[in-house]
Amino acid sequence: MKLRLLICCCLSFLIGICACKSKGGQKEETVSHIDLPQIQELGKLVVLTINSSTSYFNYRGEPMGFQYELAQQFARSLGLELEVKTARDEAELVRMLLNGEGDLIAYNLAVTNHRKDSLIYCGEENITHQVIVQRKGRGALKDVTELVGKEVYVNPGKYRSRLKNLDEELGGGIRITEISSDSVSAEDLITWVAEGKINYTVATNEVARINRTYYPNLDISLEISFDQRSSWAVRKTSPLLAKAADSWHRENINSAAFKASAQRYFELEKHTVHSDYLSLKDGKISHFDDLFRKYAKDIGWDWRLLASLAYTESNFDPTVVSWAGAKGLMQLMPATARALGVPAGKEQDPEESVKAATKYISNLQQIFSKVTDANEQVKFVLAAYNAGVGHVTDAMALAEKYGHDKYRWEHHVAHYMLLKSHEEYYQDPVCKNGYFRGLETYKFVNEVVDRAKVYQEKVRK
Repeated sequence: MKLRLLICCCLSFLIGICACKSKGGQKEETVSHIDLPQIQELGKLVVLTINSSTSYFNYRGEPMGFQYELAQQFARSLGLELEVKTARDEAELVRMLLNGEGDLIAYNLAVTNHRKDSLIYCGEENITHQVIVQRKGRGALKDVTELVGKEVYVNPGKYRSRLKNLDEELGGGIRITEISSDSVSAEDLITWVAEGKINYTVATNEVARINRTYYPNLDISLEISFDQRSSWAVRKTSPLLAKAADSWHRENINSAAFKASAQRYFELEKHTVHSDYLSLKDGKISHFDDLFRKYAKDIGWDWRLLASLAYTESNFDPTVVSWAGAKGLMQLMPATARALGVPAGKEQDPEESVKAATKYISNLQQIFSKVTDANEQVKFVLAAYNAGVGHVTDAMALAEKYGHDKYRWEHHVAHYMLLKSHEEYYQDPVCKNGYFRGLETYKFVNEVVDRAKVYQEKVRK
C-alpha cells in the first residue's frame, strides 16, 4: 500500500496534477494518475465494490459475488493478485477511486453524464430496470395498467419514487404501502411475496433474479421503469486499464467461466430439495448412521443431531455440489476441506466428509466456548457452520450493542442475523463482514434442530 501511494504521489508531482477544482473556490481534490503499467509493476489490482447480494459478500468464510468473480477473472487474465475494498455507496466508490484507494470499480455503477468528466466506463454495459415481484400463476399481472387498485409494498427511496411516478402516469389508483421500518428490507418484502403474505413489491431485475433462485414461485417479468445503464469504471487517467477491461469483456463474455458465474448467482436454485425420510420404522435414518455414531462422540453431540445436519446440507447425497461449490455429505467448502485435512479429490468420500465436519464443529465449539449453555451453543455452531464465523460474530456484536444477550440465539443474536441483509446493520461499525442473507441461516438452524428432535423421537440412540 505504501508503494502504491508513493507511485501515485510521484506521478502526480511529475505530471503536475492540479486536479479538480470545484466551483465556489472549494478545496482542490487530487486525482491519482496510476494506470495499467504501474499496476502491473505492483503486481496487484485493487478493486472497489459494495457489499450486496449481486456484487460481493462473504459466505462460509470465502469471498463470493458475481462482480467479485468477474473481477477475479479479469485480474487473473492480467497476471495480477486481486485485492477488494468496499464502500458504503456509489458516491464513496467514486471518491475512493479518484483518491487512488483503488484502481477499478467492480460494481454496476450507474452511467451519468456528470461522472464522465472524471471516469471512463468500461467492461460490460449492464442494463437494469425495476420490476414488479409477484407470484406465478394465472392471476399474475401482465401490464402496468393492471396495478390500478392493487396494493404494492415498498421501502422508501427509489422503489417508492418510481411507483409514485407510475401512479401519476396512470392517473392514480395504485395503493402504495410504504414500509419504513429498518427491520424490513427489499429482500424481506420479496420473501413476503413468495410466502403469500403480500401480493406485490418492487425490485431491480438483478435483485429479483437472485431472489428467484431462492423462491422459484416468483414472477419478475413485469417491468415498470426505463432502462438504466451501468458498468465498471476507472479514472479518466487510466485509459490503458479501461482498454484492458473492454478487451477482456469482449473476449470472455461467452467463456465457460463467465457463464458459470452468471449461472451460479442468477439461475441455480439455492435450496436443497429434500426427499422423504428413510425408513425410520426400522430404526435407520440413513446409509451413513455408523459414521454419524462414530464421529459424533468426538464433539459430544447426539449422533442424530449430526445426521440431521447432514440431511439438511446434502439430503444424504455424498455426490452433491452446491451452488457455492460446497461438496459432499457435509457440504464443506473446498478451502475449509483442505484446511481440515481432506485430501484433494476426496471431498465426496462420506467418511472423509463426516470426519472433517466434526473437526470443524470442534473448532467452532472452541470459538463459541463462552456460550456455556449446551443447547444454545449448538445453535451458534450450526449458524457458523452455515454462514461462516464472521457473520455470527457480527450478529453477536450487534446484539450486544443494542442491549440484547450475545450468548443467546433465539430473539437475540438470531434477530440480528436476520438483519444482516440490511444496510443500516451490515454497515454498522461493529460489523466486520458486511452483507449477508441471514434469513437462510436462521431457517437452517431451525431445520436442523427440529429434524434432530424427530430423529430422537423415532430412532433409538
